Formats: sequence, C-alpha cells, structure tokens
Amino acid sequence: MGNKLSATKIQAWWRGTLVRRTLLHAALRVWIIQCWWRKILAKLLERRRRTMLELNTRQIWACVKLQACVRMWLIRLQHCRVLNAVRVIQICWRWHSCHTRGFFRGNYEITENELKLQIDIFLGSQICRITDSIPFPIKN
Repeated sequence: MGNKLSATKIQAWWRGTLVRRTLLHAALRVWIIQCWWRKILAKLLERRRRTMLELNTRQIWACVKLQACVRMWLIRLQHCRVLNAVRVIQICWRWHSCHTRGFFRGNYEITENELKLQIDIFLGSQICRITDSIPFPIKN
C-alpha cells in the first residue's frame, strides 16, 4: 500500500505540474494577445487624435482667414470713409479759401455815349484796380 500511495502522490504532483505549465502557457498567450491589442488600440487612438488635431487646425486656420478677411474689409471701409471725409474737407477748404482769400468791389457810371467802370480786386494785401470806359455804338 505504500507504493500505491507514493505513486498516487507522484501522479498528482505530475498532473499539478502539467496543469500549472498549461495555465502558465495560456496566461503567457493571453498576455501576448493583450499586449498586441493594447498596441493596436494605442495606434488607433493616436490616429484619431491626429485626425482630430488636423481637423481642429483646419478649422482654426479657416477662422483666422475669415477674421482676416473681415478685418481687411472693415479697415478698407474705414479707409474709404476717411478718404471721402478728406475729399469733402478739401473741397470745402478750397471753396472757402477761394472765396475768402479775395473779394472785389466796383462801381459804374453810365453817360450818353459811354460806360465807365472802376473795379477794385482785393487779394490779401494786394489791390488790383481796373478802370475802363466802354463807348456805346452810335446809331444814326
């Protein structure tokens, strides 16, 4: 009976060793598959992240371009308004300076056979005096 008990113990030990070896091989295979799957998932997540980053970058670039166009349009509109205001001011100033820079005064006298004119033109500190007699045509 001692031999049978010893044989049973050896068989149990051997079966336990085989089971543990099988479990170890199965655990290693599971671990290898998990490592591979995690690597695949990391690549997929990296692709998604990169795609989202590129999409976000394109959207930001489109926003920046749109903002630049709007700013350019607003600046151009403001520039045109300023230019128009400058033109109006220049026209008014030129008209004012022409009309206030000088003035003229004159008198005339009509006789039977001629028109006598005397015109004084004042341009700042200068005076120009024009006198003339215009004879009337004589009808017979």
